[in-house]
Amino acid sequence: MADPSTYRPASGSVPDAPGVYRFRDAHRRVIYVGKAKSLRSRLNSYFADLSGLHPRTRQMVTTAAGVEWTVVATEVEALQLEYNWIKEFDPRFNVRYRDDKSYPVLAVTLNEQYPRLHVYRGPRRKGVRYFGPYSHAWAIRETVDLLTRVFPARVCSNGVFKRHGQIGRPCLLGYIDKCSAPCVGNVTAEEHREIVDGFCDFLSGRTDVMMRRLEREMQTASEELDFERAARLRDDLGALRRAMEKQAVVLGDGTDADVIAFAQDELEAAVQVFHVRGGRVRGQRGWVIEKVEETATAGLVAQFVTQFYGEQAELSALSGRYDDATQPVPREVLVPELPTDADVLGDWLSGLRGSRVRLRVAQRGDKRALADTVARNAAEAFTQHKLRRAGDLTARSAALQEIQEHLDLQTAPLRIECIDVSHVQGSDVVASLVVFEDGLARKSEYRRFAIRDAAGEGRSDDVASIAEVVRRRFARYLSETCSQGRADSTETAGDEAGGNPGIDPETGKPRRFAYAPNLLVVDGGAPQVAAAADGLAVLGVSDVPVVGLAKRLEEVWLPGQADPVILPRTSEALYLLQRVRDEAHRFAVSYHRQQRSKRMTSSALDDVAGLGGTRRTALLKHFGSLRRLRQASVAEITAVPGVGRRTAEAVAAALRPNGSPNGSQEGEGS
Repeated sequence: MADPSTYRPASGSVPDAPGVYRFRDAHRRVIYVGKAKSLRSRLNSYFADLSGLHPRTRQMVTTAAGVEWTVVATEVEALQLEYNWIKEFDPRFNVRYRDDKSYPVLAVTLNEQYPRLHVYRGPRRKGVRYFGPYSHAWAIRETVDLLTRVFPARVCSNGVFKRHGQIGRPCLLGYIDKCSAPCVGNVTAEEHREIVDGFCDFLSGRTDVMMRRLEREMQTASEELDFERAARLRDDLGALRRAMEKQAVVLGDGTDADVIAFAQDELEAAVQVFHVRGGRVRGQRGWVIEKVEETATAGLVAQFVTQFYGEQAELSALSGRYDDATQPVPREVLVPELPTDADVLGDWLSGLRGSRVRLRVAQRGDKRALADTVARNAAEAFTQHKLRRAGDLTARSAALQEIQEHLDLQTAPLRIECIDVSHVQGSDVVASLVVFEDGLARKSEYRRFAIRDAAGEGRSDDVASIAEVVRRRFARYLSETCSQGRADSTETAGDEAGGNPGIDPETGKPRRFAYAPNLLVVDGGAPQVAAAADGLAVLGVSDVPVVGLAKRLEEVWLPGQADPVILPRTSEALYLLQRVRDEAHRFAVSYHRQQRSKRMTSSALDDVAGLGGTRRTALLKHFGSLRRLRQASVAEITAVPGVGRRTAEAVAAALRPNGSPNGSQEGEGS
């Protein structure tokens, strides 16, 4: 545990001006980013008596090994720089507003020739328009099912769309008029895009104009005695009304606002947001975060508004198009308390939206009633989180403490790495390396290895494979940190990232293998542990403890020990080690299957004369699979751009050695 006094800035060296500061650990990794109206006053508060600091703040300042700052001209600049650095460095001790579940959205792929409507979770993509978020995926499907009666847009996947285009028949939705069937040419691409645009307009809130138009068309059809069309329009109107009823009207003045509420204790906080567009609740989200320092509601408001709307603005920029229904920032943001820099936040939000944004507290009327409702939802979500997660938080801390005690480690293993090997009788040998920090998987740090020695010799030697992975992983660690660190040992702690061996000078981010684990776990028993320990010893790495977890009896093996360590079956330590080992196994198996599938797919075409990698890829992409390519005739293969008849005949002969090259299946096995 570091002493904050060892890196405290000299008295008077910190400017009394607005700016942004960064705390770094001993490896120069950024662990906390903050902003301040007065850097001098803010930083001095971190170097007060440790016993008076918030537990997480105390942990942060004792983990840090240095602090640096950047002075800016205005508080708005500080706000923007703080957001950019949090996004760039992903500091461990910063508040992270992550959804307590992955909220689904309705995606419209406007970047495709025939746009598609579908349920989507994940990062936003350019050229795709998103509506939501919705609380449940079934709510999206129910809405789409109602609206495709009026707007028969495509909802099928690309594979289904292509298959029905090849067979010349639409799917069931095309027969029941819930899809305009562009796959078989029932409508042109322009006509289908008009249908999709109408769908987007309806979800964007332009409902009154559309309802009046349908009513006029229904009246006209009735007067012209076209009762069948009038009945269809009547049913369409009913479907639209049912879709509108699912979005409750909460404010009668067409309010465009986000309503935010918090529930918190000393260590955690829950936030709930209701998105109101056109007076209707169009979505709801919730987060639960661990508080880094003692923060009042006003401080939580400032943190949340900065992170949430900064991210929303970036996501909307990817879609390239938005209106009032999909604006990243609403006209009004209703919060429980105004932060001290409310004017600064308001100016920043106005810049994101491009027009004036009001940040205020609802005082009375319908908006106050809605704010109370959101607050009750936040309190309920926080209660549920406490019931669900309290055991998890306690269990993780207990597991790390138990591992330290049972394995006689100097410190709790805050970073655990695990290696596993996967192969089938010595072929396609691969290995995985997974990383757990604070008892949780850190998937961005996972690595995959294609084993060279075992693959070249055609043998299944797990011991040799583990030794190779250890050698490659820690050789990179030494090359990126230790050797350069010795050369740069004369540099001061306040130097920029370019002089630090663990930081990439171009990106300012940690290098891939810049940090050693507190515990290295291998899947196996005494031989595997010995191989890993010998690999570390050869490289001169002496500060990384190694253990092995054997599957048969779940025994923990230590290097040089004749007998394993037996952990209690109900201990949290064993449970955490099992989760780490099983995750490494899952990751290795998935990579092995990928490599094996790639080899088996390409090997069938490798021996075809005149067929290079580009045309091989074009064939597989055109037909979709090796099985369909095997069933294709020579004429169908020739239709692929760049493939002549002679090459097509060679492909057919290679894939059907017992059959004729013209597509006949005579003599071909099943």
